[in-house]
Order: sequence, then structure tokens, then C-alpha cells
Amino acid sequence: MIKIEFVEIPNIKQKPQTRKELFSVWNSVAKGPIAKRVKHYSDVFKNGTDEEIFGELSFCIFTPQSKALSCWKAVNVLDEKKLLVKGTADEIAENISGVRFQRNKAKFLVQAREHFLSNGKIKIKDFLKSFKTPYDLRDWIIKNIKGIGYKEAGHFLRNTGLGLDLAILDRHILRNLKFYEAIDDIPETLTPKIYLNIEQKMIKFCNDIKIPMSHMDLLLWAMQTGGIFK
Repeated sequence: MIKIEFVEIPNIKQKPQTRKELFSVWNSVAKGPIAKRVKHYSDVFKNGTDEEIFGELSFCIFTPQSKALSCWKAVNVLDEKKLLVKGTADEIAENISGVRFQRNKAKFLVQAREHFLSNGKIKIKDFLKSFKTPYDLRDWIIKNIKGIGYKEAGHFLRNTGLGLDLAILDRHILRNLKFYEAIDDIPETLTPKIYLNIEQKMIKFCNDIKIPMSHMDLLLWAMQTGGIFK
């Protein structure tokens, strides 16, 4: 699998109180490490194998209600044991113990794999390249990959460099968007209509503050965790 490490960013965990301060934190301590990670994402699809790209999709199938580090470790275990492409749902479930709801997610992975198997091999890159826009590709993924919603589809497309400007909206990001007055309220549920509306507001927020959309999610998470991962 593609190697990825947690990169600590010193002096980032003290929360900026204004948009101006947020920009300053990004510009002074976070811009370089985040730009490097975004460059990595841009290279993933170009340089990664079909199996590695499918590994990124598997990671995003695993992430709901689970820790990212545990999910990435699980993907690597499956890859090492040659289960990512050929493992049964039961075999996969037995090897992703750090992932919540592992039996359901193992089934989702096997079902997703069927879309991209050809003569026993994963063929995903050419299929993904066939879509005209990241939005079209995101819509297909949501409709056809069980266990994947707007957030997870956006996460996958960001991590593979195919959708760097798509929103990855979870409760943490929504709380920050409200704090910095990009949105008025945090919705109780994220319907597709609400998700897409907030995505547009986040794009405007990023344009107004002059922080790239591709950087904002990583910046807000770095403020929470002290660094960047996936």
C-alpha cells in the first residue's frame, strides 16, 4: 500500500478565534506541511496501482465511526495477507478488528470490489478516469458503493487527488464552519440537499479567507489533532 504517516505540526492546537487568525495559523505554520500532503494526494492516482487505489476506497468504506489510523492499518493488513482482492467477507472481517462494524464493512468491501474485478484483478483506475467531473464521479460512487455517502466519497476522491475541492463534512468540520460563521447552524441531519448547500458555503468561506479548499479540511483537523494524516 501507499505509505502515509501522521505529520505533527507544532504550535497548531491553540484554536484561532477569528478568520484572520485562522489564516495566519495556516500561512505561518500549516501551509507547508499541508501543501506537501496535498501534493502527495495529487500523485496517488498518477503513481498508484489499481490495487492501491482500491485500498484507498476500502479505507473510506471503513472510516465511518472508526479512527482513521486503525482503518489504514486494517487496509495494510488486508494487503499484506492478500485479502484485499481475493479475501472473502468473513476473512476480511476477521482481520479488521480495529474497525467498528467490521462484518458489515467487510461485506461492503466485497460488494464494492465486484464493480472493478476483471479476470481476478482490480481494474479501477481507467473506470474512475472515464468520468467528466469529480461531481459526476462522486454521484456514481454514492449510488453504487454501499456504505459510502457524500463525506466518504469526497474523502476518497481527495485522498486520490481526483477531487481536491470537494467537501468532507463531518461534525468536527461543521462545528468549525459554524464557529467561523461560514454557516448559521449545524444541521441535525445531512441530507444530500443540505450537504451540497453547505459545500457551496464552505467553498465561499475558503475563497473569502483565501485558504484553498484542498487545505481547509486538513487545517481544521490539524488544529484538533496536532497534525495531518488522511
